[in-house]
Order: sequence, then C-alpha cells, then structure tokens
Amino acid sequence: MDTTIPMASPPSAAVSAASAGVGWRGLVSDWSSDREAFHVSWGKAMMWIFLLSDTFIFSCFLTGYMTVRVSTTVPWPNPSQVFALHVGGTEVPLLLIAIMTFVLISSSGTMAMAVNCAYRRDRINAAVLMIVTATLGETFVAMQAFEWSKLILEEGVRPWGNPMGAAQFGSAFFMITGFHGLHVTAGVIYLLVVATRLLRGRYEQSGNYQIVEIVGLYWHFVDLVWVFIFAFFYLW
Repeated sequence: MDTTIPMASPPSAAVSAASAGVGWRGLVSDWSSDREAFHVSWGKAMMWIFLLSDTFIFSCFLTGYMTVRVSTTVPWPNPSQVFALHVGGTEVPLLLIAIMTFVLISSSGTMAMAVNCAYRRDRINAAVLMIVTATLGETFVAMQAFEWSKLILEEGVRPWGNPMGAAQFGSAFFMITGFHGLHVTAGVIYLLVVATRLLRGRYEQSGNYQIVEIVGLYWHFVDLVWVFIFAFFYLW
C-alpha cells in the first residue's frame, strides 16, 4: 500500500522544453501553470518561507532580550521565584511553566500522529488527533493567560515597570511570550479549520492530505520556539 502523500509530478525535460512558450503569451502561460522549480509543493514551500521569516523575528526578540538582560545594572528578577506556585503551603519553582511545556510538547506528539494518519489517508483519526492537538494548544494558552493575570494583578508587573527589579523584565516578558501565544492561538484556529475540512471529506476526492503535513510544520515550529523561550527566559 502506498503510504506517501501524492504530489504532482514535475514535467519532464522534453515536455517542459516543448511547452515552454516564447513572448508575453508564453511568459504568462509559464507563470500561471503552477510549475515547480523544486520537488516541493507551493503550499509547503510557502510555509517554509514563512517559518524562516518567523525564525528571524523570534531570534531578534531573544537577542534583544539577552542584550537588555546582560546590560542592565538593576537586578533581574529570579524566574524561579517569580513563576513559582504555592501548593499546600509550599512554593514550587516553575511548576506552571513545567506543566505548560509538558502540554505543548505532548501536542507535538499528537500532531505527528495526525500527520502519520494523513499519510495513510485515515482522515477520521487524523482529524481527531488534530482536534486533540488544538485542545492541548488551547490549554497552553489558558495557562499562559493565568500566568499573565498573576503577574499583572498580584505582582504588579507592567511593560514599563517592575516592582521586583529591572523595568525591562515586563516589556521583554510580555513581548516574547505574547508573540508566541499569538502564534499558538493562530495554530489552534488553523488546526480546527483543517480538521473540520477533513471530517467533511474536502480532500477525499483528490486524495491529497498534504495540508495536514503543512499544519504540522507550523505546529512543530511553534513548539520548538517555546523550547528556546523556556531555556532563555525561564531557566536563565
């Protein structure tokens, strides 16, 4: 049984040469024929380009954060104390962040299983696993909202000030985690849209479920970025 996602075969050299037009008519024909320069579909290629641009943005954010942190003369708040939770009268450092990380990493596992089901054209299980992935993503965003409300309402942290130390802590925290949370929220919506289309059999006729793999690329990227945020912001 063929387990690969069907892709459009690139035209042979002979066919390409024969069909290559000249003049303006040929130029328009070539650009509108959805040809592939590489053995990668346009959807996947565009997702890779988007993820590459997003990598630059997150890299700039993290580089700016590290620059501010090493250059400030005011003590930086201790993440272990700032993000601790009180359980049974005991302060547990980074408990909420550890749970958030576990939830997000787990969602990568369900997403990988969804892609595997899509390769086998098992659209029902693929859709169910994508909904599970979206639910885990929603859980992550809900816990992040709790973390934000705790810092804002209980600790008094603001983007322009911080009673626990360096004022840049608030702006760096809200900018980086907020931008990442926005990506997770967009990913949840993306997952639910594609899962709904799978359940309705939208891709059944063409038999091409590559869209699931494209969603998976985005979701794994979001999870990978969180690993860097976790390491640089919460563990440093």
